[in-house]
Amino acid sequence: MQDIALAPLDLSIIAIYFVLVFVIGFRVARRTHSADDLFLAGHRLTWIPIGLSLFASNISSTTLIGLTGAAYTWGIAVANYEWMAAPILVIFAVFLIPLYLNARIGTVPEFLEYRFDRRVRIYFSLLTIFANIVVDTAGTLFAGAIVLGVFIPGLDIVTAALILATIAGIYTAAGGLAAVVYTDVLQAVILLAGSAIVAILAFAQLDFSWTRLVTEAPPQHLSLMLPLADDNLPWLGTLVGVPVLGFYFWCTNQFIVQRVLGARDILNARRGALLAGLLKLPVLFLMVLPGVMAAIFMPGLPQGDAVFPALVGTLLPAGLAGLVMAALVAALMSSIDSTLNSAAALVTLDLVKPLRPGLSPRQTAWLGRCVILLVMLLSALVAPAIGRFEGLF
Repeated sequence: MQDIALAPLDLSIIAIYFVLVFVIGFRVARRTHSADDLFLAGHRLTWIPIGLSLFASNISSTTLIGLTGAAYTWGIAVANYEWMAAPILVIFAVFLIPLYLNARIGTVPEFLEYRFDRRVRIYFSLLTIFANIVVDTAGTLFAGAIVLGVFIPGLDIVTAALILATIAGIYTAAGGLAAVVYTDVLQAVILLAGSAIVAILAFAQLDFSWTRLVTEAPPQHLSLMLPLADDNLPWLGTLVGVPVLGFYFWCTNQFIVQRVLGARDILNARRGALLAGLLKLPVLFLMVLPGVMAAIFMPGLPQGDAVFPALVGTLLPAGLAGLVMAALVAALMSSIDSTLNSAAALVTLDLVKPLRPGLSPRQTAWLGRCVILLVMLLSALVAPAIGRFEGLF
């Protein structure tokens, strides 16, 4: 990822973003006293924060950089991972949300214990904790460390990952799920605005001509369904594999479902899920197509993951560059805080609480805060290993 020279105005915008995140997080922390407050926001969440939080938590910096890079390299078929979320979230809202909320569970593995037995709960919880730490949080921290290296050249990956994990861990441990959700609202707005700016300026490079885009882009780059022999995402993978991954991610992954479990009621939970599905539809235009456009007016970049920062550094003037970089930081922070809270909920409610049923709600909350900080540290230490993969996405 190339260095981007940020003007003082850009740095000020990024600093204001961090101040707002901390203000929101610590205001919410005043109402966080019990385990129910920490992990389920006291069941007070309404549909707009739920929907925006679901969207922001899903669009991590890994996704933002990776989608544009994948589109640059092999086309818009990567958007199948995004639009497929909409029908899946409709099914989630209609069928699964009532089951989860009527069961009054704290974690998805807890629901599996009611359906099967405790062994299934422990197995699925351990599997999800491992994925939260090694895949979700570590991958996002690695992407964030690369972004932070743009601001502070020479900063090593481990130190950068620790800085970002500490920032997210502090307000997550203080305010719990409510802090995560309400900071996500700010982050979703910034993320959508920043992505729209990049998309518009990239399209401007083609004189806002759709005909030029279709004519000059490689034909396969504008195909949602790729041949069965394609190495990246053949059409059969889109129709079968992507929905399977989608049902896991959107319907059974604790760090997503947790927002729904904290809803005020079933109606707010359903509306929030549907709002998130609606927000996933324009991702093709806001985050994927700019990668294809860049392949036309910015060919020859050595790696797909370099496309998004190259667009920021090339197209955006002072002020707008700061807003878009704030969007990138917002994307990573919203995913880090989500996975930290999710992993802590799984460890506390699925593994420890059943062994120590006498813990009071306040004691359980403090145990959860300690677990958040532990997961924060482990994820930061694992993050450098993500660099061994070919690309973030």
